[in-house]
Amino acid sequence: MILMGYSYFTAPTDAQIAEQKRVRDSISLAEERGAEAPAMADKVMPVEEVLTDSMRQARAQQKYGSMAAVYQGTESVSTLENEVFKVNFTNKGGRINSVELKHYKKNLEPKTIPHPQVPVVLFEDDKNKFEYIIPAANAPGGVINTGQLYFTPKLNGNTIVFTAAIANGSIEQIYSIDESTYEIKYDLKLNGMSETIAGNAEAIELEWINYLDKIEINDNFEKNYTSVYFKETDETPSYCSCMRDGEEDVDGNVKWVSHTNQFFNTSLVAQSAFSKGEFETKMLDADDEDLKKLSTSLSLPLTGGANEQYSMRIYSGPNDFETLRAFSPELENIIPYGWSFFGSINRWIIRPAFNFLSGFVGSMGLSILLLTFIIKLLLYPLTYKMLYSQQKMAALKPRLAKLKEKFKDDQQAYSMEQMKLYKEYGASPLGGCMPMVLQMPIWFALFRFFPSALDFRQEGFLWADDLSSFDVAFWLPFELPFGFGEHISLFAILWAVTTVIYTFYNTKHMDMGANPAMKYMQYAMPVMFLVFFNNYASGLTCYMFFSNLFNIAQTLITKNFVINKDKIEEELKAYKKNPKKKKAGGFQERLQKALEEQQKLAAEAQKKKKK
Repeated sequence: MILMGYSYFTAPTDAQIAEQKRVRDSISLAEERGAEAPAMADKVMPVEEVLTDSMRQARAQQKYGSMAAVYQGTESVSTLENEVFKVNFTNKGGRINSVELKHYKKNLEPKTIPHPQVPVVLFEDDKNKFEYIIPAANAPGGVINTGQLYFTPKLNGNTIVFTAAIANGSIEQIYSIDESTYEIKYDLKLNGMSETIAGNAEAIELEWINYLDKIEINDNFEKNYTSVYFKETDETPSYCSCMRDGEEDVDGNVKWVSHTNQFFNTSLVAQSAFSKGEFETKMLDADDEDLKKLSTSLSLPLTGGANEQYSMRIYSGPNDFETLRAFSPELENIIPYGWSFFGSINRWIIRPAFNFLSGFVGSMGLSILLLTFIIKLLLYPLTYKMLYSQQKMAALKPRLAKLKEKFKDDQQAYSMEQMKLYKEYGASPLGGCMPMVLQMPIWFALFRFFPSALDFRQEGFLWADDLSSFDVAFWLPFELPFGFGEHISLFAILWAVTTVIYTFYNTKHMDMGANPAMKYMQYAMPVMFLVFFNNYASGLTCYMFFSNLFNIAQTLITKNFVINKDKIEEELKAYKKNPKKKKAGGFQERLQKALEEQQKLAAEAQKKKKK
């Protein structure tokens, strides 16, 4: 029900579907019209190609005035490099052109084992923008757009300075890196531009558009864990919608903004703060070469002085919890562990536990196995109580069979007598449920943990080659419906099979005559969930499979070798002779009263019917 509700509330609205269809139809129509254009158009030489350099210069002078020189040039690339990444810059706009991460790889062919790999590269799309809109009365259109300017680069060690001369002043963008971190120190300087900037201007605008690349094999997961995150100075971090198009506007001061993939991010942190921000995520079609479009608009306040300077830091690298936490306050919250109680469990319990165990055994897969064992060991006292309660119920089964035979035509009377029998012998059908209740927060937390934790990315175990994505036993020559996919996850299959086995053995003592549908539903549920888990992170299905194995082993050993069945029979008889007083208003007492009231009403209705 939770999954169905989640799918319902996160599904695109009819208006969004119609808008997406309209956009696709418009693109198709434009492409058709372009294909029908006269072929002679390709043979006409562009006017600019026959212009002399002096004519081009004259036209640029006419269009851009005194700033003509910086609007013309040839694009070139400069590079800064250290141990962990290589950053390429373009002089057009004076911006970062790409960031290559040296220690992380992108898999190219999911069906080829081993996968062909290339380095992970961020910020590389030609459609990306990182430019400032500066109000200027004498500039074309009333603004200077740094994305259209050709800057002059000057490289000095691990620092590069891009300069664009504007009238009697200049725009400088200064980038520097150190030897071994993912940090880029960044300064924007507006030197001597007080007369160029419009007198009524209060701020300049930074426009940042980022078309994120598809990096992971499971791009459905990747899309759902991708968004724009931001932090207001005095607020907790927030983000735009991950599952659909989303927009967020902030009028207060913004400390940082992050364009975040599933396992990587590029974040911009202000030394002081941006005065306001607008953030947007745009979903792209599944067959688009890009994953998602992220947009950010930030305001940088003007002081009105002769020179303006803005100091920032850029992080472009992996979503490593400790690194992000040290880089800027609460930046680690961009890792989608969850914002609720379960997110806290992931950050402060499960994550440190896996870090400790992986350092101890040297394998993330063995860490999963060891964590499962530890959890089962800690919960065994409660598990024992649950199994002991089940054995009590099993011992009462012959007595329940006699009641069923006696009241076979009156289900309501049978239910009442059944509750009386439980009370008489001190047994409860709900006894020992606590182990399952205590494990539920861990299950919900792990549901978010494995697809988010960088340490599991491309970590192999047994037949799985990436515990953060689905494992593949074999690929199918076709795609199965209902989102099952074109592969078979062996961990998911093994989980489903062991769940059916455990359910069968663990519910043999239960009487489901009152609701036969439950008998079949408990076996159908694992099969139904296969559709979901077949595409889920194999780290989770691996954990659930191991958990089932431990459950089966604990149940068999405890019921057959630890619990004394004869002692249980004696205990039931002793309780019947000397029943303990239970707290008034308990669950069983309330349930019995409800059944008695229901039986009374039914009897009265039957009398009226006879009259």
